[in-house]
Amino acid sequence: MLVDTENLPESKSETPAPAPAHSHLRVRSDLHEEYSSDEIAKMTELYEGTLSNIEEGEIVKSKVLRVTDTAVILDVGFKSEGAVPIDEFKDARSLKEGDEVEVFLEHLEDQEGAVVLSKKKADFMRVWERIREAHEKDEAVSGTLVKKIKGGVVVDLMGVDAFLPGSQIALRRVPNIDELLGQSFEFKIIKLNKRRRNIVVSRRVLLEAERKTKRDVLMKELQVGQVRKGIVKNITDFGAFIDLGGVDGLLHITDMSYGRVSHPSEMVHIGQEVEVKVLDIDWERERISLGLKQLQPYPWKNVAAKYPVGTRVQGKVVSITNYGAFVELEPGIEGLVHISEMSWTRNVRHPSKIVSIGETIEAVVLKVDETEEKVSLGMKQTEEDPWMALPQKYPVGMRIKGKVRNLTSFGAFVEIEPGIDGLIHISDMSWTKRVQHPSEVVKKGDEVEVLILNVDAENKRISLGLKQAQEDPWLRIGETYPVGTDLRGRVLRLMDKGVVVDLGHDIEGFVPMSQLGIADIQNPADAVKEGQAVELKVLEVDPIHHRIVLAATGWPKDEGAQEPAKQDDQS
Repeated sequence: MLVDTENLPESKSETPAPAPAHSHLRVRSDLHEEYSSDEIAKMTELYEGTLSNIEEGEIVKSKVLRVTDTAVILDVGFKSEGAVPIDEFKDARSLKEGDEVEVFLEHLEDQEGAVVLSKKKADFMRVWERIREAHEKDEAVSGTLVKKIKGGVVVDLMGVDAFLPGSQIALRRVPNIDELLGQSFEFKIIKLNKRRRNIVVSRRVLLEAERKTKRDVLMKELQVGQVRKGIVKNITDFGAFIDLGGVDGLLHITDMSYGRVSHPSEMVHIGQEVEVKVLDIDWERERISLGLKQLQPYPWKNVAAKYPVGTRVQGKVVSITNYGAFVELEPGIEGLVHISEMSWTRNVRHPSKIVSIGETIEAVVLKVDETEEKVSLGMKQTEEDPWMALPQKYPVGMRIKGKVRNLTSFGAFVEIEPGIDGLIHISDMSWTKRVQHPSEVVKKGDEVEVLILNVDAENKRISLGLKQAQEDPWLRIGETYPVGTDLRGRVLRLMDKGVVVDLGHDIEGFVPMSQLGIADIQNPADAVKEGQAVELKVLEVDPIHHRIVLAATGWPKDEGAQEPAKQDDQS
């Protein structure tokens, strides 16, 4: 209502009434022509009564006029409407025209003449005293986790937003905060700032206090040997941490099962309730050791009766080493198959050539030691030992063929059938030649004809003869080289007591020092060289001991060596 006093006639002008308190009220002057001053004053008073008695900085009641996509339009009983951003209402879409809402009046007019209102500030003002009182009394308040923001979570605390730092959510870091959104908890207010409307809360403070209370109780109750229930809180590579109700204990991976456990997650999962036994308590270091397998029967008890020697068993290969394979017979019971017990005939270089991890094998119990918790197993014992039949299969004197598999300094191994090797000793390679190394006679891969000399099934050895497969030439050498026969040879080896000479046809003879025809020497190497030619005469032939004794009769000059000085004629 506008009252204009500018055109009021002078005849009716009297002492003017006091100016209205509201600066926006203007009295039209032409009304003085129709109304007296008293009437105008009454009309002004009546108009002022229609205006709400509101002031800035107070909470006022308003009515919802309408709800737009961005704001809620409110009537606070003033000349213009007020708008509050829609995000200040937690349930703006449920508002309807005529609903009463309390808001905070920040300004009666802004630059555009609109009323400035705030729903958040009104909510904050309403609950501030309750929050301040809870903070001063150190009381817990209930709140709901609303949304995740940088550094923490927004908590709905009595209708206003509070900040919960990430470090104050729980006793340990929460891997997935999203799982907690929408849940309600008790909080402790740790920081207040009314001017900034800043409220910081903590859940960890309450949890620590609760943990301390429970810990004090547990310190009086907990004892080694007790069986208690707990919740799995965390899992690591070496074990799992169990919450016993205020205090965490460690369930080490080695105490989870008598059997093999590759990772604790095979036995437990986070949040699972488990029953464990208290193994050790160290309150000074705040360490509690727990056991799960200790609640199970000891598997090695009476294992000898369960797995008597000779029993055929099945198990899974769980580990392989250089010396054998470990086989799990049941959880907590493992046996070792030594590399020597894997095959009767194969020369096993590494167990992985025979078995693989995870493979189920059959074996025979060879030995049980309950005290040492050891079971010896044999794989080859599940089959008949082929060596037991070899003496009948390969009698002494039998002539066979085989392939040279390997050479050593003392002989050659010949495969007579798959997995079965016999040894030709270096002394059984030639009738006439003194063999220094097997490679002088045979090579790897050669097929040779040999004679069975001996079969030792118990020690798994077969002796073979290469020279025995041929006729002994010494039976005829005496006829071929009678005493007094002149020969020509070549120095093969120098020895302390004489010289070995090569007579050809793999026949060797020996010339003693006294028969070298060389004067004043202490060692043949002083006058004779290997490969040097020499003229000889047969002095003795011994077919029994396979020996020909010779005398040097000359040292030809054309062999590139000086002729040795001869002894006196009496030699």
